[in-house]
Amino acid sequence: MIKTAQDIIIKPIITERSMEGLQMGKYTFKVAKNANKIEIAQAVQELFGVKVAKVNTMNCKGRFKRMGKTAGYKPDWKKAIVTLAEGEKTIEFFDGMF
Repeated sequence: MIKTAQDIIIKPIITERSMEGLQMGKYTFKVAKNANKIEIAQAVQELFGVKVAKVNTMNCKGRFKRMGKTAGYKPDWKKAIVTLAEGEKTIEFFDGMF
């Protein structure tokens, strides 16, 4: 199965903690659960036209949620923290957020 860059990068994660990383050139994304670091780096380079220096990934467990009597878990997901190469321009999507 051929994965496109849009299939790998699902959405950006915008939290206080991820916004602190923007000044150091670190961008946080929710990515496909079966994507590896090489595929994530290639997808970011293709979508945003930047050079990636490093990719850190982590698997996040789904949180417990309740709706009245019904209880369950949200789905597990994968997070990637992408560090841009030294001297690389910022990703336009995040401009003006910090």
